[in-house]
Amino acid sequence: MAAETPRETQDRHVPVLLQRCVELLAPALQHEGAVYVDGTLGLGGHTEALLRACPGARAVGIDRDPQALALASERLAGFGDRFLPVHAVSDDLPSILAEVGVDGADAVLFDLGVSSLQLDELERGFAYRADAPLDMRMDQSVPGTAADVLNTYDVRDLTRILRDYGEERFARPIARAVVRRREEEPFTTSGPLVQLLHDVVPAASQRSGGHPAKRTFQALRIEVNAELSTWREGLAAALRALVTGGRIAVLSYHSLEDRITKQGLAAGATSSAPPDLPFELPEHQPWLRLLTRGAERADAQEQESNPRSASVRLRAAERLRATTDQPARTREEPSTP
Repeated sequence: MAAETPRETQDRHVPVLLQRCVELLAPALQHEGAVYVDGTLGLGGHTEALLRACPGARAVGIDRDPQALALASERLAGFGDRFLPVHAVSDDLPSILAEVGVDGADAVLFDLGVSSLQLDELERGFAYRADAPLDMRMDQSVPGTAADVLNTYDVRDLTRILRDYGEERFARPIARAVVRRREEEPFTTSGPLVQLLHDVVPAASQRSGGHPAKRTFQALRIEVNAELSTWREGLAAALRALVTGGRIAVLSYHSLEDRITKQGLAAGATSSAPPDLPFELPEHQPWLRLLTRGAERADAQEQESNPRSASVRLRAAERLRATTDQPARTREEPSTP
């Protein structure tokens, strides 16, 4: 396949809630030398917009997918040394930043879930619309594919991931059917799995709940990439890396991710003072300020023009004060709304 141009990369990917993310994060990036971290770089659309909006800032773009990292690097090459790509999983962000000589982040963005690139490349196995290898690894240099999960997990573990990660009502009958089917022939491509799901999921549920493979494919992808545990650790690491006055924004696409985000930000925005304490000590005061009221959604116009935005939930916060795990570098004052 011919090399993709930066223009083609830009055309194939429409960043979700782009202007709102810029509006939330740019106030923390207006000073010279500000550091912006994109923890899920993807094809670089959000990073490009923020580098244009904040000419004094530099960006560290992190992604576990080497293909996405290469395409985004081509797209952002015009920014020169203002952009630094890093191949990593951002669940230990302070260590990643230390390795590249950065002592804290003024703004951090996470656009969670599967990227447009991964969905569009059918051979990656993320989409169920065509028969393709059951891979689903965001980083294909590491072992453990979706086929490995289907062919080796027992009924109990398959049921658990389908129920917990896919929120699948029919997890147990699907798990049993998978084990029966693999005894005849191991799973290698998505076609037989999709057919199995059509057969197992009741017709009434298929009419009301969408494609019968949607929840199972989500569950397998989350399991293969350890997405929820990685995100739980990644959010905590990002908050540790955020300097005073810095801002974080998170785009989530299903309730499991959003719940982790909501709980993590709410914990920092809530006083930790015991209820019987007569006054609040400084160390018990909230160290985050929520910048969104609940989770923000894309409006109807964006949902129509960019279907990927239909399920998005955006949450954002600002660090108000130092904590014991905060990096040394701080800004003098928190930024204004």
